[in-house]
Amino acid sequence: MTTPDVSIVDSHAHLTAREFDEDRADVIARARDAGVGTIVTVGTELESVREAIALTEQHPGILVVAGFHPHGADAVSRDDIAALAELAQHPKVVAIGEIGLYFHRDYSSRERQREALGWQLALAAELGLPIVVHCREAHEEMLPILRDWTRNLGASLTSPPGIIHCFVGDTETARKYLDMGFYLSLAAYIGYPSSRYAHDTIRAIPSDRLLVETDCPFFAPQRIRGKRCEPAYVRDTVVELASIRGESVERVARDTTQNAQRLFGIAKGMPSH
Repeated sequence: MTTPDVSIVDSHAHLTAREFDEDRADVIARARDAGVGTIVTVGTELESVREAIALTEQHPGILVVAGFHPHGADAVSRDDIAALAELAQHPKVVAIGEIGLYFHRDYSSRERQREALGWQLALAAELGLPIVVHCREAHEEMLPILRDWTRNLGASLTSPPGIIHCFVGDTETARKYLDMGFYLSLAAYIGYPSSRYAHDTIRAIPSDRLLVETDCPFFAPQRIRGKRCEPAYVRDTVVELASIRGESVERVARDTTQNAQRLFGIAKGMPSH
């Protein structure tokens, strides 16, 4: 596989997942060898946020997104949000997430998902941090929620509001998120045969609004589908994205890296804050 000369940002990984317990340091080293300069690892509840922050103190080039995944919304309390607010003061925490609505299986009630989402949107606004949004079969409800949130931010919105993580939707839906200022992030699923229908939408996303991610340990590239994914494989998504869009691998790597730098406040030429 061609490896672009430009450093790549994996904008969404789960390095604290149990799948990495046996070889986490090696996984991070392989990412470095593959040209991944920054890994943004996501905590989905308080314990994994704490573990993610600890990783930033052991390895350079790791940043943290901190929040409560909608799967666990039934158990989230206001005290948990207060604890999250304290953790989010850490300098390596660059966004609140992944937050959102997951209506595919409803692991938590929809009412509690909405409540946890609202609390975390308020926290992100208070802290001046972007959000990372998980939306599964819920765009119809998510769009007006985010439209109201960005509108209420008004003049205080001085940077991109956030990311729609692992975006799956049609071109019209993509445009609605883009019109609010959101970035759209794509993972290796764009190379699965079942995703061929989405190529027109992928081509329609402006180059200055694209991000790449692994969402590892999920979404292994097609060539190793069924195995564990890890941050080194974000380069597969860059290569696939370049092919779909008819652009060079180097351009996609450069554009997505610059977009991540802008969104997360990563200093150019530096692996992390």
